[in-house]
Amino acid sequence: MSAYSELDAVALAAETSAGKRSAQDNVAACFAAVGQLDRELNVFLNTDRLRAEAAAIELDRRAAAGEELGALHGVPIALKANMCTVGFESNCASRILAGYKAPYTATFVERLVAAGAIPVGMTNMDEFAMGSSSENSAFGPTRNPWDKARTSGGSSAGSAAAVAAGITPIALGSDTGGSVRQPAALCGIFGFKPTYGRISRYGLIAFGSSLDQVSPFARSVRDLELVTRLMSGTDVNDSTCLDEPELQLEHGDVQGLRIGVPKEYFADGLEAGVRARCEEAIATLERLGATIVPVTLPHSQHAIAVYYVVATAEASSNLARFEGVRFGARVEGDGSLQGMFAATREAGFGPEVKRRILLGTYVLSAGYYDAWYGRALKVRTLLRRDFETAFESCDLIVGPTSPEPAFELGSKTDDPVAMYLSDVLTVPVSLAGLPAASVPCGFTDVGGVRLPVGLQIIGPHRADARVLCAARAFEAATTHARERAPAFAHGGAA
Repeated sequence: MSAYSELDAVALAAETSAGKRSAQDNVAACFAAVGQLDRELNVFLNTDRLRAEAAAIELDRRAAAGEELGALHGVPIALKANMCTVGFESNCASRILAGYKAPYTATFVERLVAAGAIPVGMTNMDEFAMGSSSENSAFGPTRNPWDKARTSGGSSAGSAAAVAAGITPIALGSDTGGSVRQPAALCGIFGFKPTYGRISRYGLIAFGSSLDQVSPFARSVRDLELVTRLMSGTDVNDSTCLDEPELQLEHGDVQGLRIGVPKEYFADGLEAGVRARCEEAIATLERLGATIVPVTLPHSQHAIAVYYVVATAEASSNLARFEGVRFGARVEGDGSLQGMFAATREAGFGPEVKRRILLGTYVLSAGYYDAWYGRALKVRTLLRRDFETAFESCDLIVGPTSPEPAFELGSKTDDPVAMYLSDVLTVPVSLAGLPAASVPCGFTDVGGVRLPVGLQIIGPHRADARVLCAARAFEAATTHARERAPAFAHGGAA
């Protein structure tokens, strides 16, 4: 029997379905890794071992009875703490939702559970998914398995660390401006943001409704493919879902593909090692048969500004529901209704969430709406058109996922703009609603610390399969993804 932590989800499900191990074995190995690593990495905000064990017992009963088993039979999965799941506390790493347990389960979680996945806990994140380092969590940051003095990225830090540390083979995050791709790059694993609308958002606690997309982390591309396929499909509870046919993978190589390289993604500010590893990755794609073509995305320089108008505007609307009446914490204040609202939000929201609510309320206010929000929507259209024009001459676009590897915790907390720029290479894709993957492409040395680098592969609208096929070809041609972080739960044969 293979070691639990060394298997990807596809292999783990295959061994479990074949009777080489049980679902209960997998849950036991998962929680052994939690016990070994969670205290030092701060991956989970809450777990439920009894619930996971009960699910595993039922799956083992079904296997023994000869019932049909799902594609993720017996596979433990970690969920970001902004995902509604019955029995778990979905607190969004915020004190305002401390103790909140949803009365329903998100559609995308239901679909994975129906395929045999076992939720084990809710992972740490930047509060309400607002941040790039997990330092905005009300419960402390998640530490990077490659170097515990550094960030695992954000906002989906705990989910990325769970996979990179070998606690679970797969995990879910949400990607609004790069919150899965950037942590994937910083943790040396795979992350995939599907085309906006491919996966239902029902049950995802909203940050930016026109941007949020449920996205998986994994240690192999085939796991990304499987999890994305299982979660995809229309949902009567989400009118933004695309009526998309099942994910059909194209040829498994890049032979004959035209791959665009935007000059804007290799501008000043890119860390030297990141630049070198991504240039080497592009050369590898060329050796595999792709044709490299230069492209330009001229409005990408405005993406961060546009994002922090659009996303904060949507956040100010979405977070208005947290007022201490229907759910979450309540602080009575001066005894008046408005006083209770104000006191609850003052005590419950952290500084970054308050900052974004204020920004969003301002750009939507009378007299400023057209000057800020209206103009931002127009530039967002220009960004989308940049990609459409670029894809007339290429099939995919590649470049760095993050301009730098994992940075030290505390190094950017006093400079919000510097923190926002961590997502400068992922935000344009989110604004355009395009599919994109981050794949491990090597390592860079920073102060004597060896840190992973991610390559971002971007596809046209609805070309999710093409992105994943290119990622699979690159994975097969390289060994970067096989390296394990120093803080990795090796072993776990049970």
